[in-house]
Amino acid sequence: MKLSRILLLVGAVFELLLAIPVLGGAFVLGTGYTALGFMFLFHLVTLVFAARERVPFYGPILGMVTSALAWIPILGWVMHLVSGIVLVINALSGQQRETRGNEQRRFY
Repeated sequence: MKLSRILLLVGAVFELLLAIPVLGGAFVLGTGYTALGFMFLFHLVTLVFAARERVPFYGPILGMVTSALAWIPILGWVMHLVSGIVLVINALSGQQRETRGNEQRRFY
């Protein structure tokens, strides 16, 4: 399994834990919103690995948007839940084909 897919699954678990209504909110407030900054950086790193490994990366982008807007109480809960589900779908979606033979690999 590719590293990007593992990071997508780990990010999904984190997002779904933050989506637990009282516990997730208490954790975010208890860390002084540092958890949201950590999640933004985590999704950024996942995005880089997903792009390099040519894996669809719509999950980390949504996770970064979620981390930026999750300080709004009800919106944060909904977005963490949606981001967690999207990250699971992103991680378990079909495998991309590998480059073969004399095809040139491009890194954008």
